[in-house]
Order: sequence, then structure tokens, then C-alpha cells
Amino acid sequence: MHRDAMLTQLGYAPNSALLSQLERIEKNTSGYDKIQKHIMDLHDHLKIDGSYVALSNTNDYFKIKVEAPSIEIAEEAHEKIKHFSDKFKVTINKLDNKETYYILGFNH
Repeated sequence: MHRDAMLTQLGYAPNSALLSQLERIEKNTSGYDKIQKHIMDLHDHLKIDGSYVALSNTNDYFKIKVEAPSIEIAEEAHEKIKHFSDKFKVTINKLDNKETYYILGFNH
């Protein structure tokens, strides 16, 4: 997937700064080519729950943000994230005391 299309699908208006950030994230995410499609699929599945995948503002990784309107829906979103991680062998890191994960990459 072209970087412009990836940014657009994630809800961003592509510009040079975002394209540079996405390039850094791609280089920083191990096995990115293997999991790119799955990251986009996860984003689509999470939107139903009010959650999403985004570019992190603080680290060169994709972040998964759980912003569900209820505890039950948040639990469903966390289950989808765990399923994504287990099924596609993707290493994720949940931040302490936050509803945020980082996608670190493909776990060989």
C-alpha cells in the first residue's frame, strides 16, 4: 500500500511531515511488510468500537488507542487487539495506566 493511501485510510491528510513520520515508523516496525495489511484490518475492526490505529506523536510506532464509549465495548476492543497480536504474531506493548498500545512489529 502506498504511504499516501495508508495515511488517508487512517484518517490523516497526507503531507510531507506525516509521510516522513510514516517512513520512520515503517523502518522501526519489524516485519512491517508482513503485517501492514493486518494493521489496516485491525483499524477497520476497531472503528466499530470507537477505537483506532494512529501514528504515535511521541515514538516512531503505530499506536492503538482504545476510546470505547463503555467498559463492555472497551473489553471487546482489547480482545480484538489480543486476537490481532496472537493470530499474526505481532508484538504489542500496552502502556501502563493508559488505553494505548504500541505495535512493535512482527514476532518471528
